[in-house]
Amino acid sequence: MKACIMCGGEGTRLRPLTFARPKPSIPILNKPSVVHLIEHLSKEGFNDIVITLGYMAEKIEEQLGDGRIFGVHIDYVYENKKLGTAGGVKNAEEYLRDSPFIVLGGDHVLNLNLREMYRFHEMTDALVTIGLLSIDDPREFGIADMDVNNRIRRFLEKPGPGEIFSNLASTGIYVCDPEIFDWIPEGKQYDFAKDLFPDILAKKRKINGLLARGRWTDVGSPQAYRQAQRWMLESLPGTTIEGHFRTLDARIKGPVSFGHNVTVGSNSAIVGPVVIGGNTTIGDNVLIGPYTTIGSNCTINNDTRILSSYIFNDISIGRNSNVSGSTIDNATKVGNNCSLENGTVIGPEVNIGDDVTVHSNVRIWPKMSISEGTKVKEDMLGE
Repeated sequence: MKACIMCGGEGTRLRPLTFARPKPSIPILNKPSVVHLIEHLSKEGFNDIVITLGYMAEKIEEQLGDGRIFGVHIDYVYENKKLGTAGGVKNAEEYLRDSPFIVLGGDHVLNLNLREMYRFHEMTDALVTIGLLSIDDPREFGIADMDVNNRIRRFLEKPGPGEIFSNLASTGIYVCDPEIFDWIPEGKQYDFAKDLFPDILAKKRKINGLLARGRWTDVGSPQAYRQAQRWMLESLPGTTIEGHFRTLDARIKGPVSFGHNVTVGSNSAIVGPVVIGGNTTIGDNVLIGPYTTIGSNCTINNDTRILSSYIFNDISIGRNSNVSGSTIDNATKVGNNCSLENGTVIGPEVNIGDDVTVHSNVRIWPKMSISEGTKVKEDMLGE
């Protein structure tokens, strides 16, 4: 079975986390989001994968290679200009022309039964089958009006007030017949939801929907990213320790995952689910609460509290600091007695002085320096 993963977007809503990497490379449980997706596709039986690339394409290719480490074969197709979702898939037509294929976004985090969706499509005469989820607030998605026989009668992208005729939201996962390539213009910007689906419905051809069961999100915003991390942490199977681990009298309650050469100081407490990468040192009297990930080569100094936060690699956090519901990118330094409030997003190589408070939902651009004692109440945007 074939899959096409769209990885061309720039991830502007996720900045500052997407200055140093493309959106599909954002770490979840300390490995790129797209790696989790490839592993799930492999498990579901999709072993022939095409990836469409745009922004920072080389980073994704470096991380995935030819796919054999995941039990799949990967081909790459580059976009020299923005072609939209359907146009990007059209650009990969030579790899997908001979059989039905599934289309996903490179930022999707999911545990859906994709094989079931593919088999369902094979048994019908629809041009496209759309994976649908019933959600509370569908305003940011395409919504579908589906009848009892799975046929979609109406489709509307990002409805406004008074237009929400359904709460069945498109997951952006489509199983497509190769005939769709005849509907997509070559070399033009063309989208599935805005252009292709309305055209198919207007010409009375069939689009089906399938109600998906399970979890799905696209990591398109800091809130969705935190939700994806939380889901993946909840599925940790138990406690794992890779290589050497050292502690005196810390209290550890699983599930936790420790990389090689992790050190946890005296009288510290780690309450899972928690993931900590290799060569990271946790000081004395440190509390690390549930739903936290800490990357590799990090130093968490004495008396600090880290709760429901996502800390990348090569990060130092000073003494007696409080980090709650925050995301911190690579190589950032946080001083002593600091407070990072819920929803803060700190870019890479930021230097935060002592006694700094960063207010809730503030974003700080890369390589900024924040003076001692500052209260950061608004986003700090660099060049």
